[in-house]
Amino acid sequence: MTLQPLPLPPIPALTAQVAQAAFPQGNLYLRIRDTLGVFFSDDDFAALYPRCGHSALSPWRLALITVMQFVDNLSDRQAAEAVSARIDWKYALSLELTDAGFDHSVLSEFRDRLLTGNAEHQLLDRMLERFQQAGLLKARGQQRSDSTHVLAIVRAMTRLEFLGETVRYALNTLAELAPTWLRSIALEDWYDRYSKRLEDTRLPKKSQDRDALAAQIGFDGFYLLHQLETSRVPIEWRQRPAVEALRQIWLQQYYAPSGKIQLRTAQDSPPGALRLRSPYDLEARRSRKHDNSWTGYKVHFSETCDEGMPRLITHAETTASTTQDQSATPAIHATLDAKGLRPERHVVDQGYTSAQLLLSSQEAYGIDLYGPVATGSGWQAYTEGAFDLSQFQIDWPQQVVKCPKGKLSRSWKAGRDGYDNPVIHVQFSGHDCTPCKARSRCTKSKRAPREITLKPFEAYQALQQARDRQATETFQPDFAVRAGVEGTISQAVRGFDVRQCRYVGLAKTHLQHIITAAAMNVVRVVNWLEEVPLAKTRQSHFAK
Repeated sequence: MTLQPLPLPPIPALTAQVAQAAFPQGNLYLRIRDTLGVFFSDDDFAALYPRCGHSALSPWRLALITVMQFVDNLSDRQAAEAVSARIDWKYALSLELTDAGFDHSVLSEFRDRLLTGNAEHQLLDRMLERFQQAGLLKARGQQRSDSTHVLAIVRAMTRLEFLGETVRYALNTLAELAPTWLRSIALEDWYDRYSKRLEDTRLPKKSQDRDALAAQIGFDGFYLLHQLETSRVPIEWRQRPAVEALRQIWLQQYYAPSGKIQLRTAQDSPPGALRLRSPYDLEARRSRKHDNSWTGYKVHFSETCDEGMPRLITHAETTASTTQDQSATPAIHATLDAKGLRPERHVVDQGYTSAQLLLSSQEAYGIDLYGPVATGSGWQAYTEGAFDLSQFQIDWPQQVVKCPKGKLSRSWKAGRDGYDNPVIHVQFSGHDCTPCKARSRCTKSKRAPREITLKPFEAYQALQQARDRQATETFQPDFAVRAGVEGTISQAVRGFDVRQCRYVGLAKTHLQHIITAAAMNVVRVVNWLEEVPLAKTRQSHFAK
């Protein structure tokens, strides 16, 4: 199966001759060029460059080099060296054997252009379009998604280290930007305190001494911010990332100065989704899943899983580490729909499902969100003999609920839950609940009557249908296809180092994940065309 090549420079004759002689059994990059053609054209990135001025390196080559760099897990410098030294790279890029390549900084500049022009998605989308043209990818099939954690390029720090490093980062930035001004306002003991990176092993051990140092660091930060606000300095100095980090972190970590400098207590600290964890990456967040905790982000990969077709990654969604999987589901569906690749069935685990998502996925996109849902909430759902929601009869037209003992509800009120989703609050009468002999099976309250919370009718029906479906014999065999995405996560982690951020910030990390998805697709399609079988789950010698 071959793509029609785009109108790009042909492979130089000498390059082709030498490459075929050097790799008589074939090579990944030779196969990419010969069988898959070229994924990108200069027109795809024309909007990122000015119409006049010095001519730039060909954008289609930079885009392909960026993907190839991730296939081989190379740094920018190593990728630039590969362009100048490797025959297979020259073949894929239509370069002469004598081409000397370029400076490695060009790759960083190209990524910056992609982000500035909101064109990072082009690296994956253009590739998917070519796969669609070749019949390797189709819409309205079956896809699956899962997520994994991603570590930011920051070190784990104690609170005292974190505070000191924030001041040191601001001082280093201002020392480079305005050394004379900084020297004029600096306090005498700043050099001893901030000239070196703060390490907990060199900090005081006694709690009172650590508290005193935290107060001193707090004073230093407030003093520096005050000098920046009251001195006649350019506004650009105050807008530097290091200064902005100091301002935000001090707002989160300290009470406003009113004589004594004090750290905020846990009760007065912001929630985890807002709390900054490093001055060097203001978007990285601390999160925990089971026994695993990390500071950074989370990436969600979606891939096709139709029989007789290659497994291709259609989307990579990057979120803060504190973002729940449910929150990523609407964004995944919207992006797949915009690409013309929305699936008919989207197989996910329970983390991606909810009553509202089951309903909205079907109504907005015609997607069957296929996965397990919670069987119920509250202790009654998990206690044998207790009265859970399934044992109550709901009369939707009359807005009345009948309990298992035949008593009718007293009130029916629409409201919102803690996530701002619409719900219905139903309450029974105390005159019925208080003397009820089955009260212990219904509520643990000694005085208050039973209360239940319902989803709106459409969402309630969607949830009930999903619960009924997952109780059938066919559900588990159909849902078993989701397990394959675990292999994708494993490939991304082991082969493409996806759990380690290459860059700082959410936008650049998302770009890394897009390029990773494109690189994985290249490897997968070549393996599929070569009829390389999918790897089976490994077993240890003892297990065998």
